Formats: sequence, structure tokens, C-alpha cells
Amino acid sequence: MAAKSKKVTPLMQQYNKIKVKYPDALLLFRVGDFYETFGEDAVKTARILNIVLTNRNNGGERTELAGFPHHSLNTYLPKLVRAGERVAICDQLEDPKQTKKIVKRGVTELITPGVSLNDEVLQSRSNNFLAAVTLSRKQYGIAFLDISTGEFLVSQGTREEVDKLLQNFQPSEVLVSRSDKKNLAQDFPYDLPFFYLEDWIFQIDYTRESLLKQFKVNSLKGFGIEKLDEGIVAAGSILHYLAETQHDKLDHIVNISRIEDDSYVWMDRFTVRNLELYQSLNTGAVTLLDVIDKTTTPMGGRLLKRWLAFPLKDKKEIEKRHEIVQFFHDHTEQKESIKTALKRMNDLERLISKVAVGKICPREVVQLKNSLESIVPVKEAAQAASNKSLQFLGERLHPCQHLVSHIKQSLDEQAPVNILKGKTIASGYNPELDELRGLATSGKDYLDKMLERHCEETGISSLKISSNNVFGYYIEVRNSHKDKVPESWTRKQTLVNAERYITDELKEYEAKILGAEERIHALQQELFEGVVKKIMPFIKAIQENAHLIGQLDCLISFADLAVLSKYTRPEILDSAGLVISNGRHPVIEKMLPADKPYIPNDVSLDQDSQQIIMITGPNMSGKSAILRQTALIVLLAQIGSFVPADEVQMGIVDKIFTRVGASDNISQGESTFMTEMNESASILNNISERSLVLLDEIGRGTSTYDGISIAWAITEYLHEHPYKPKTLFATHYHELNEMTDQFERIKNFNVQVKELKDKVLFMRKLVAGGSHHSFGIHVAKMAGMPQQVIAKANKLLKRLEKSNKQEENTSGLKAIQEEEMQLSFFNLDDPLLENIKNEILQTDINTLTPVEALMKLNEIKRMLTGKDQATG
Repeated sequence: MAAKSKKVTPLMQQYNKIKVKYPDALLLFRVGDFYETFGEDAVKTARILNIVLTNRNNGGERTELAGFPHHSLNTYLPKLVRAGERVAICDQLEDPKQTKKIVKRGVTELITPGVSLNDEVLQSRSNNFLAAVTLSRKQYGIAFLDISTGEFLVSQGTREEVDKLLQNFQPSEVLVSRSDKKNLAQDFPYDLPFFYLEDWIFQIDYTRESLLKQFKVNSLKGFGIEKLDEGIVAAGSILHYLAETQHDKLDHIVNISRIEDDSYVWMDRFTVRNLELYQSLNTGAVTLLDVIDKTTTPMGGRLLKRWLAFPLKDKKEIEKRHEIVQFFHDHTEQKESIKTALKRMNDLERLISKVAVGKICPREVVQLKNSLESIVPVKEAAQAASNKSLQFLGERLHPCQHLVSHIKQSLDEQAPVNILKGKTIASGYNPELDELRGLATSGKDYLDKMLERHCEETGISSLKISSNNVFGYYIEVRNSHKDKVPESWTRKQTLVNAERYITDELKEYEAKILGAEERIHALQQELFEGVVKKIMPFIKAIQENAHLIGQLDCLISFADLAVLSKYTRPEILDSAGLVISNGRHPVIEKMLPADKPYIPNDVSLDQDSQQIIMITGPNMSGKSAILRQTALIVLLAQIGSFVPADEVQMGIVDKIFTRVGASDNISQGESTFMTEMNESASILNNISERSLVLLDEIGRGTSTYDGISIAWAITEYLHEHPYKPKTLFATHYHELNEMTDQFERIKNFNVQVKELKDKVLFMRKLVAGGSHHSFGIHVAKMAGMPQQVIAKANKLLKRLEKSNKQEENTSGLKAIQEEEMQLSFFNLDDPLLENIKNEILQTDINTLTPVEALMKLNEIKRMLTGKDQATG
């Protein structure tokens, strides 16, 4: 007998039909006043949102169910997107009252991690980039779009270049073609939020046409990207994805810019990671951005992050920024007046984007108007400044006075978020609206007079006129007076102690009032849409304002930082040298306790006499800090900031390379040493004449001989290279100090320490000359290593140091152990007893733990056992 086919309700038939089109998204299905999810979507939604998961019988089959009220969408949607989910919002497309059939429904928006305009999803001081990467036989193409600001960027190049851009922009979502899936996963072996599209989308003709249509042009030459085929394919695929996710209002995307790699300092992703510019290697640790960000506006906060990722190489552009910072540093009054205006500004970029996509609310339009009003004092202050660069910046600001005036006239200053819940349109803007409002507000007086009249006519003093959602307006009469009710009144409801009636007059009044309210809502909506349309022609001008305000904000932030942290203006030279006097690490000095001053250091590098500085010194003495602070001082100078030093004279650096610390890549099957060698090879293969190279403990991932040999060979390569890159090399291999005798531009320095009787003081001062001690045992003691281990290590160290030849050192440990075990108990001078005596005398019984005491006894026992075996 054939199995009965399962019955599916019409609602679930409709749901299944829509869900098939969005298999990769959670489908929020509007049912009445709720958004519901079903099946696997419901299980996932309930877990993420921590809401109740229920189930219902659907044609004999259990279906999981989870939902929330539709008015809570802005509360729950951000949680789903932040969890990395794509969310399809399926709304009712018609009024349920107007149809007897099942309500028509359809997806009105698809929100993904990379495509969102929701303020709760976005971070105000960070961009939310959607990226696309494409791969051809020749090279990679990459594009980035932040739909919330309209920024659209494109580039193409090698794997390393694209890798660096992905690290800098940190996209929330990366679009790739299905055929590139395997290759890109291998090329970028870290956790990227890939989303796969069909291969046909990534075609040059189709994507080029998409861009031409978006920008309403016949050629892409005006954007400087005409010949970037791979970049065009990546950018065009983003536009396709936006259309696919129901984002077709894109009037704020008016420009696309090429990322000019030649204009910025090259830093590979290892360097960006090692210097902890805006992401820390450790959870909760402070980054450089945390320390230097004194910006006031969201536009400034986002731009500063971009500047940090892309330091300038153009001397004139760097000096322009320095000049403006100097002006604000010296003219506190003008700086503070501009800052006051900036504090009154909302996020211009994201507000104007909401205008373009039709998602701006009345209150946000008022915020936009207030922000534009604040541009006037900023413009006046900038134009009045004695600095030409600042004057030019002020001239380009557009106050949009006609638009400001129109919004002022049309919108109420206290306009609500929801247009249905308050007064949006200002009084006096529209006569019909004013008349309807008068009718609605005069209703109370009319009802009071009606009530007074009915009381007199009936003789019932306790009459009440009220309303509810079921019956509308009614007259309530207590049971004790119901015999006085006129026959013309119609009874609608009987209560325990009273009865409710309606009259023709009351019904007529109700229709009038309700009609007025409905008309008020419709008219306000219509007028508000008209105001938004008036803003549209100003999109480009307001975006330009936002960019200029962001620049001003960053430069004022640099001036504030310079005053607060005592930073000085660096001098940019034409030569390639670098001289830092009393340089400090910007992050470490902020993290030190107030009573502990940061010890500054001098660093001097050039291509003639001191190209490579070999820094030796004990562990924990501050070698790595000196390396990092040198890079950070250079980087800060080239983004236009003042720097943490007494004085800096420097030539432009075009590439910064770091190889700092061990970073295992075990997930890819690479050891610490393999990762170290990969990063080192990347440096040696990409150095330039103006590179700054920072190497920390190269070779420690392998044996001592291997490590010394590799470190020596790398240093020699850098010294002999025709580009002569400026290099700081921190090492624990003291043997490398000998290189200064053979190579004229290598100089030895060490981080000074002071040895006391039972401890070592780290002076954290860089001084000329090499160091011959690592003080590793002292560091172990500081780390809380058991006393017995420390004592044993010291004993072995002293024995090893007696040996002058390395050949003896290789077997020294084993020889020492055997010697300890096999001393004859019957020697005339009893050396074993002498050893045991020394062990006991050197043990501090007061600090010995029970476990350490047992281990000490066991060690003495082994010494005696060894004697017995040797003589047995």
C-alpha cells in the first residue's frame, strides 16, 4: 500500500517556496505581529538569541519553531548578523484585511555580515567592508565596499599585496567564485569569511558593464581603473551581490578609487601583526590605535585606522600634515573652537548613506541638519587660519545652507525615530496638515462640551465618555441611572455596574477624528519623503564634507596627542638616514605605572657607517621594545603625527619589515622555525634602498649551530646587499658580535644591566658594545622556577663555562652527569662526601618545600647509588 503523502499547510508551502531561494540564510518569516523561523533555522536562531524553541505539528510531522515580535527586529537582528549569519527578512507584501487568501509575502532585504546599515550591527569607529577576491593566471584582483559609508576601493597585484590588504581592511565577508575556492583557501591560510558565488558572475564584460551602469559613465578611465581587469571583476561582483541581496538603492556609491600601493609604506601582514597597530596578539592588550586615537567624530576614528594601515611616502604630503598639526599644537584656542563644533556632529557618512538607500528616519534627518550647521564654524575657523593647507581644506567644506534651511522649515526639531509615533513635520509647513492637527487636538474640547450637554439633557451627572480599540468612542452610564437613558442611544456593552452606549453624533465625531489621524499619518509620510528627496542632490557634497571633517579630526587628534604625551615634530630629510634621540615606545610608556618612567633610547642608522645594529642583552631587558619603538616612531611620523622622542631626523622609509617573536603556524603544518624562515625569506626577497628591517632572535627555532649560521648568513646578506637596508637585529647569539670585526657597517650595542650580589637590574639602556651574558637563569628565577632547578642550572653553567672549546661543550652536560654519579667513595680525600656536604650546606632549608626536600634526598641517594655501581 502506497504511503500517504504528507499534508503541508498553505503557510508552510509558501515558506518552503521562499526558503528554497535563500538556502544559506536564516529566513525571518513575518506571520502577523511576529517574525518566525522554522526547522534548522529555528534551532540556530533560538541558540543565538537565547529564546524559546517550540514545535508544532505540520501535517503529521513535527516542525521546530522560534520567533520574536516584529517590533523587536532591531534588537535581535544585530545578534544574528554578529554571529556571522546571513538573514533574509520576509515581509507581508499586502494588508491582511484586504485579502481573503493567504497574504502575499516576499524577501524585502537580505542582511549579511558584509552588507548592513543597522546601527546596532555596525561599529561607529570601524568600517564594515564587503570584499571580493578574484584570481587569474597573471594576478589577483580585490575590491572593498562599505555600503554604510559608500567607500568603494579596488586594487590588483600579487598574492602578498592582496594578503596585506585583507589584513589591513579586515572585511566582514569575502566573495569568491566557486572555482577559486580551493586555491584561495591555500593562498590565504587563515580564517576568512568566504562566501561563494557562481563562476559566471566573475566575467570581465559583465562586471565592467555593472560598474559603468552604476556610475553612469561610458568609460572607467576617469577613475584610473580602466586597465585593472582583475580589479574590475572583483568590484563588479560586489555590485551583483548587492542586487542579489535586495540592495538596489545605491545612489551614495558615486566613486571608486584605486588603492595606489606605490603611494604608501609597504608592510606585510606579519609586520602589521607584530607591531600590534590596531589588533593585538593577546586578548585585551592595548594597541597603538588605542593609545593615539583622540578623535572626536566617527569619520575621524575610521580614517585614522586607514591612515595607520597606509603610511605615506610622499615627503610633501607628510609635511603638510605635520604643518597643520603644528598649527593646532601652537594655537589652542582655534583648535578647541573647531573641536567644540566637531563634538556636535553625528556620523555624516552613514547618515547620507541612509538617505540614499531610503532607510533614514525623521530624527536622523534632524541630526544630519544639525551636523551640517556645525560645519559653518569649522569652515570659518579653518579659512581664518594662518596655515595655507588648513585654509584650502576649509575652502572645500560645503555648508549646504539651502538644504539646512529647508530641513529647518519642514521638520520639527523633536522629530521622532518612528514617523507614526510623533510630530515629524513642523507647524506652519503645510496648511492642510495644520488644519487636521487642529481638528485632532480640539477633539477634547468638543467631547467636554458634548458630555456637559448630555448631562444636562438626561439629568445624569456621572456620565463618562471614553474609548477603546474594540468599540471606539462610547458613553458609560451606571446601572442606577440607566432608566434615564434616551431611546435614541444604542447600547453596545453591558458591564457588572454599568452599560455603554453610542450615539449618531459620537459615531460621526469618531469617523472625523479617526479620518483626521489617518490623514495626518499619510500626509506626514508623504511630506517626509519629499524632504528626503530634496537631500539626494547633496549626497556627493556631504560625503566630501565627511571626508574633510575626518581629516581635520585626525590632525587635531595628533595635536592633542603631542601635547598630552610630549611628542615632538620629526624632521623629514631627503637622505635615507634615521636618527632618534631619546625615543620611547608609545604603548609601553602609557602602560607603565605613574611612578615608573619609561627609559628612552637613542638609535642611529645610515647607509655609510652604521647600517646594521646588532643588539645583544639578557632576556627581558627590552631588546624587542627598542626594535618595535623604532618602527612605530617611523610609522607615526609618516602618517603625519608627531613622535615620542626628543628629536627625530629621518629619511622616508618605503618598506617596514619585522620578524619578531615565534609565531607557530601549526594548523598549516608549519613549525616555529619554518614560519620564521618563511617570514625571513619574504624580507630578503623584497627589501629596497629605503627599507627598515627589524629582526628579533632569528634562528632560535633550530639548534644552536644552525641558528648562529643562519643568523650570520642573513646579516651578511643584508650588509652586502647593494640597497644597504637599515637594520636592527636583536639576538641572544653573542657569537654574532664578532661580525663587527669583518663587516664595517655592523655595530654592536647591548641593553645595559647591573649585576648585584644576588640579582640583576635591567637598566633598559642601549649602549655601545656587545654583551656576553644572557642571564637566562636569573629570568627563570624571576618566573618562579623551583629553587632546586635554579641551583642545578647554576652548577651546570659554571662547569660549562670552564670549557673553552665548543667541541667540549657538546658533550659537557653528559660528562658532568656521569662525573657526579661515578666519583669513588673510597678515594682517600672522599670527594663524594665532600660533594654531598656542599649540596647540604648550599641548600636553604627554610625555603625548601616538602616536594623539593624529597627530590634533594633522592638526588643524594642517586649519587651514592652511582658510587656503589661504579665499585660493585
